[in-house]
Amino acid sequence: MSEEIFSTMETKMEKTIDALKKDFIQIRSGKANPAMIEDIKAEYYGAATPLNQLGNITTPEPRMLVITPYDKSSMKEIERAILSSGLGFTPSNDGSVIRIILPELTGERRKELAKVVKTKSEEKKVAIRNIRRDANDDLKKESDSFSQDEIKAMQDKVQKITDSFIAKIDELAKDKEKEVLTV
Repeated sequence: MSEEIFSTMETKMEKTIDALKKDFIQIRSGKANPAMIEDIKAEYYGAATPLNQLGNITTPEPRMLVITPYDKSSMKEIERAILSSGLGFTPSNDGSVIRIILPELTGERRKELAKVVKTKSEEKKVAIRNIRRDANDDLKKESDSFSQDEIKAMQDKVQKITDSFIAKIDELAKDKEKEVLTV
């Protein structure tokens, strides 16, 4: 039973790391990346639909994103969704494609993005700690079938696993912060 608890805990922690990586992809670092906007949802026939399902997103130049909608009638909605996304992008529509030119990052904006990186990583650390707490609670429920020493050893294992995932988050955050602050 305890191995099942460890396995579940590690799976949840891996998903948290994956979510952090996805969050970091959406944080601008000077180069255009389709993942920055693919999850923005636009209204399409009454349903909120991600941009990557409404058109092809490409990066023809390092600081430009181009969206080629599958259905030209959805262009206005795609533009509206990008403007209201809060990412600070201004799309331009030429009738067949939507272009987003990413402005050069200022030093002040880079510092703001570094703060966002720290905030996102701290949120994920809290999630990891919550997973640790849940695992420890599950171990306590199973405490009838284990001795005190075994329970202590299992709690130590939970803590070691947690520490390794916190270290992964710190490493990812350090790398992303360096990427964001590099001119």
